[in-house]
Amino acid sequence: MPTGDQAFSLREIPFSYPGSWFDVSPVVAEATYADDLHLVSHRHGMHAVLALVPESGGEPAAVPSGATPAELTWGAGDRRIAAAFAGPEALRIAGRGLELRIRAAEPTLTPFAGTYFFTDPIDGSAVFTSYETGCRYRVTVLSGQTRHVGAEALGTAERAVVVSGDAWEVVIEELPGTREPYAPASAFDDVVAAARTEFAAFADSVAPWRSERTPAAELACYVLWSAIVAPAGFVGRPAVLMSKHWMDKVWSWDHCFTALALAGGRPELAWHQFQVVFDHQDDRGALPDSITHAEVLRNFVKPPVHGWALSRLRGRLPGGLPEPGLAYRQLTAWTRYWLDHRRVPGGPFAHYEHGNDSGWDNATPFARRRLVQTPDLAAFLVLQLKELAVLAAGQGDAEAAARWAAEADSMLASLLGELWDGTKFVSRSAATGAAQSGASLLELMPIVLGEHLPPDVRDQVVAGLEAHLTDIGLATERPESECYEADGYWRGPVWAPVTVLIEDGLRRAGATELADRVSARFRAVCEKSGFAENFDALTGDGLRDRAYTWTAAAYLLLAAAAEARSES
Repeated sequence: MPTGDQAFSLREIPFSYPGSWFDVSPVVAEATYADDLHLVSHRHGMHAVLALVPESGGEPAAVPSGATPAELTWGAGDRRIAAAFAGPEALRIAGRGLELRIRAAEPTLTPFAGTYFFTDPIDGSAVFTSYETGCRYRVTVLSGQTRHVGAEALGTAERAVVVSGDAWEVVIEELPGTREPYAPASAFDDVVAAARTEFAAFADSVAPWRSERTPAAELACYVLWSAIVAPAGFVGRPAVLMSKHWMDKVWSWDHCFTALALAGGRPELAWHQFQVVFDHQDDRGALPDSITHAEVLRNFVKPPVHGWALSRLRGRLPGGLPEPGLAYRQLTAWTRYWLDHRRVPGGPFAHYEHGNDSGWDNATPFARRRLVQTPDLAAFLVLQLKELAVLAAGQGDAEAAARWAAEADSMLASLLGELWDGTKFVSRSAATGAAQSGASLLELMPIVLGEHLPPDVRDQVVAGLEAHLTDIGLATERPESECYEADGYWRGPVWAPVTVLIEDGLRRAGATELADRVSARFRAVCEKSGFAENFDALTGDGLRDRAYTWTAAAYLLLAAAAEARSES
């Protein structure tokens, strides 16, 4: 099958295009599926703006829909409508044998909400203006006939454009303001071919190793490619959203995994992914919890995996880090935030203020107490301090390198001396120091230290990980735990970032056989169930948002490494 022709379900993955802030999908809100496909914008949040309804003789036509990376279709043969992106803001739609009703998704217009609709007297185009997105959606007829319904209506009314004819074509544009009338530069089939070529170039650069042994690699590339948005609002660079379904933000650890997956083939885009969050680092060094078009959230942070990520980016980006001095300053500020503002005075350990800070929102270490010193946080900071030592040496500052290395050694000694009880790692209350442990995978995350763990500790952590490994992957809560929930977010399901971090730590610790199994099982569940936000640890069913980019990135990272091992 040629690259770009792999079909996918629109209920699983939205149809979109790099740079675009909108997609076409039946997913119109969190876990909400409409009967019809909608144009859904991600400006100012997720908003279904226009319903796209095939009709025959003025009645809805029950025709199937589907998509490939380059083209979306309804129906087939002589009763077929097709759509393709002619650019980030322009969706071309052509049909024959069927009509298409393009209507405002929200029927009610108020002075502050909804969609106003009018016919532009200058060029005859139909214009929908959305309060929710702050944009206009212009429908221009390229061939065929249109009928406008409800133009200039106020209150509750249908507002629609109905397109018909033996063979017809329109273009829908998302416009932030006024623009010259649309003039097509290419025929529709050429638009489809151009999109297919562009996607093929992306897939060839990001996953040149893909083969029949990696059957999900091309679709993983599409999930990443289609989730890219252009700089707009608070997003100051080309950015990969976590999804163009409802998880339509960039969270401050998710971006590390998309950066790593892109690093070898699209290094400039990869560096943008790492930097897009650091663009919003505050004057105390803290990173935001998340960013999106219209908001930057700072009520939580995310775990400091960035030293680990930078160490891997140095090896993956051609020529190494493009701005090592900048990376050093940013990582220094981020590390000092944890050491200066998240440590109880006189204590060695930083703490999370809520599970959300850890990225493991509702994991059981946070069930009884929310302000917790966890072993994963200490381990991440050890790696971050070690990376600072490397970066400082690269800047020619041997004194700073020695200080960072000494601080890393001190924190590692504290982790092993105070949070290791001889058989397992424990968490502690930041307020009282009371220790606790349970059945959460979070407390085995010090495996990320890899070669820095003493052999006896390593062996017991590896044994603990074996107890979490199901046929699907690493369960975030052991299945026999009374707190295990099949769809319990961080209380059971298998997650991509944890898999990548643990697999990497296992290899560096010398536990390669277990690392191989962790990798193989995660890749298998992606090949079976797609790129869901997380997976049922016993059945492998995809859960929550079904088009998550860090899941696709994790598959690409693990598959690329497996292919490289098979060839060595």
